[in-house]
Amino acid sequence: VAGYISQVLKNYTDHACDGEYVSLRCPHRTTISIQSSFYGRIVPSHQLCPSRYPHSYATLIKEDVACSVGTSLQKMLDECQDRRSCQFLVNSRLFGADPCPGTGKYLIVWYKCRPNEYKSKVACEDDKLRLSCKKSMVIAIYSAIFGRTQGDSLECPYQNLGMPMIECQSATALQLMIKRCHGKRSCSIYASTYEFGDPCYPGIRKHLNVIYTC
Repeated sequence: VAGYISQVLKNYTDHACDGEYVSLRCPHRTTISIQSSFYGRIVPSHQLCPSRYPHSYATLIKEDVACSVGTSLQKMLDECQDRRSCQFLVNSRLFGADPCPGTGKYLIVWYKCRPNEYKSKVACEDDKLRLSCKKSMVIAIYSAIFGRTQGDSLECPYQNLGMPMIECQSATALQLMIKRCHGKRSCSIYASTYEFGDPCYPGIRKHLNVIYTC
């Protein structure tokens, strides 16, 4: 169980140069959840993905080290999101128009492995959130948000009339939920500023949203 939990929590990174395969893979009972992606070049080639041109030719072409392609995240979502594994050859044609032809580029992908079966629980501010698993199973926390997000949950209607639509989240919610609940059969915590601090302006109602698996 401990090994599975650590794999679920881990942030994975993979990178591939032009002409190489990028390969993402998640353990059994989990799928790929793309967090972020970059395709282009922001460091010189002697530091990452050396130019495949002969050196004399490479010096003639001034390398562009401020090159990034805006479509890389969407492409990664299309290719890999919610799959157990994915692999494809990296080249500029994949990502549409090439903003820096003649410069060798690379892809870096950040992803997590999300449990196939996961539960979501919400507690409104000052309510108690209780998580539990069946006998012989323990809680594995995947994510936790305390605060307020765009497109907020209907479970906690807000009485913030006249308040602007604000996003605010506690930076410590995930660590606190892991400390309190991870690896236990059951746990409870109050969705309060006493526990999580107040990441929002005074008077803004918040909620706690936890995604976990057993």
